[in-house]
Amino acid sequence: MMRGKRLVNRLATLIAMILGCLLADASAKAEDGYDLWLRYAPLEGEALDRIAGLHGPVAVLSSDGPEEASATMEAARRELGVGLTRLSRNSASSMRSGAEGYVRLECPENRGDSAVGYSVRADGADIRIRGSSDLACLYGVFALLRELSLGVDPVRIDIASEPAMPLRMLNHWDNPDGHVERGYAGRSIFDWWHLPERLDQRMIDYARANASLGINGVVVNNVNARAFMLEPRYIAKYKRLADAWRPYGIRLYVSVRFSAPKDIGGLDSADPLDPEVRAWWQAKADEFYAAVPDFGGFLVKANSEGQPGPQDYGRSHADGANMLAEAIGNRGTVIWRAFVYSAEDETDRAKQAYGEFVPLDGQFADNVIVQVKNGPIDFQPREPFHPMFGAMPNTKLMFEAQITKEYLGFASHLAFLAPLWEEVLDQEPGRGGRVAEVVLPAGMAGVANTGSDRNWSGSHFDQANWYAFGRLAWNPELPSEQIAREWTVQTFTREPEAIEKIVRMMMRSREAVVGYMTPLGLAHLMNTGHHYGPAPWVCDLPRPEWNPCYYHRADADGIGFDRTESGSDALSQYADSIANRWDDPNTIDPRFLLWFHHIAWTAKRPSGLTLWEELVSEYDWGVAEVDAMAREWADLSDAIDPQRHRAVTESLAIQQREARWWRDASIAYWQSLNGLPLPENVRPPADPLEAYIGRTFPEAPGQ
Repeated sequence: MMRGKRLVNRLATLIAMILGCLLADASAKAEDGYDLWLRYAPLEGEALDRIAGLHGPVAVLSSDGPEEASATMEAARRELGVGLTRLSRNSASSMRSGAEGYVRLECPENRGDSAVGYSVRADGADIRIRGSSDLACLYGVFALLRELSLGVDPVRIDIASEPAMPLRMLNHWDNPDGHVERGYAGRSIFDWWHLPERLDQRMIDYARANASLGINGVVVNNVNARAFMLEPRYIAKYKRLADAWRPYGIRLYVSVRFSAPKDIGGLDSADPLDPEVRAWWQAKADEFYAAVPDFGGFLVKANSEGQPGPQDYGRSHADGANMLAEAIGNRGTVIWRAFVYSAEDETDRAKQAYGEFVPLDGQFADNVIVQVKNGPIDFQPREPFHPMFGAMPNTKLMFEAQITKEYLGFASHLAFLAPLWEEVLDQEPGRGGRVAEVVLPAGMAGVANTGSDRNWSGSHFDQANWYAFGRLAWNPELPSEQIAREWTVQTFTREPEAIEKIVRMMMRSREAVVGYMTPLGLAHLMNTGHHYGPAPWVCDLPRPEWNPCYYHRADADGIGFDRTESGSDALSQYADSIANRWDDPNTIDPRFLLWFHHIAWTAKRPSGLTLWEELVSEYDWGVAEVDAMAREWADLSDAIDPQRHRAVTESLAIQQREARWWRDASIAYWQSLNGLPLPENVRPPADPLEAYIGRTFPEAPGQ
């Protein structure tokens, strides 16, 4: 009888093991993208053999031996356990036999969040992660797991790394009702309705993903802020989030409405020089820090797009920022956005931020950062770098990028944005070195693209932009192609041929978008309100700078915005070395031609083509590139799990259709102005111009 029971038990165990393997295999093949680049997909072959016998984690917190671990060190140990288990296809307690080694976490000094540089080095059979804080060890753990995921031999690991910039931040444009402004990945990830009592596990997974990139700050609400989000009931919610994120090195920031003293404080004014207003903000800051001692600070959008600000009282941006900086003191930071434009300003919109902020250089308090968009207009597929980067040597300037794709086909168009950011960071504005060096004392901020969609970002390839932002904020010297390769291996596959195809797609993708949307320096041709699809014909909105016609200036004779001395003279805001190079339409980088010059349709270009022929050629090239990406992706069906391969295939089909829409609608409109025939052997637009003008999208997301 006992023998029979043992046989039954063995059979049951065998069946359970088989089912477990089948379920695990099914899980590996049917992926939904939730794990992002932290999949830790099992290694195979030699790569798997190389980590055999590697045990972890062991925490060595002082020279005398282990001590009680902090929450951050516990997170590091937990991440190591999960990562090594997944990578080795086994449990941490039953590693394969081989050379016994340990991952040792040696971060005994714990000098605080500012000391986060780490080293990861092989030492015989062991791997030692060293640093001067618990957070350094956590960052080192993620670096180790990244290297192992990339197939690096553990005995060859030798990394020493520290962040180039002090602040590496995500800005969420999330509203308290769950709607995300310019967000295309579902609803907000912040469940304000149920906080502080209920904290979603997604908040922890979000923190893990950010920590794996070294992101250390999160602004949790929209820059178009609601004043009531400063009330005590919200401060309690922030405390719950801050407590959950603290082990991962993330400080919480809040966008504030400048008029809050009037809106919720019962005052008659929000004048930054009014003693009562200053006292109100001081008390509010104290209230925040009483609840959240490591609160990061305030982000402010003021006197832009109708938002209140210090100019309402005849005061400057410096007056407003310094008032808040005084309230916060040395406890945190005020981040003041330089994105300003108003209907009352008759100058070129591209000049307004420079005109308002550069005269204030040196007047901002030490704990104020001015946050500057990568270009002088508004997150276009391509812009020249913002001239403020070379003009305010006595002010901390922060680089603001947009990870969410407001002007790039929502979340359906494949557009890897690291080359865009790298292009700007590598520019030399004329003083202070490259843009990357100008922003080193402050940092980088990225408008987040996360949402409630299971894959976080709306489409799988949009995860790469979150990843790329974090990697560049940590190290702006990283090449875009290296970042693309890292992300591809961790996210999709380790098959060499597939990696090469995916990286090639990613590196071409943003340029393709520029080709079919805004070639040769055109900008802001998107439809108004929802910013979806082409509408270069819109010219009748009440504010000039809301109209696409304002930006392209096309007429029967030519196209482009003259920003030279004969036009708006925006070119004079750049250093002479740059302005002189861009002043001549024959020597300027053609990528910026129509941004700075109004050119005749029939003008001969250095290419030998007329401007009209060159423009049409760019549109056609962009469409052809998208078609090529779709073909290459179709060939990867054997290398990518079916669920994600199908999802990307469907997104690329949308991009193919919409690339043709952009190309056809734009060409049809330009032809209606210039009356020129299409170049020989060029396909005409599929529909008449009236059909494109008649399209409406009242249900477009993100409005």
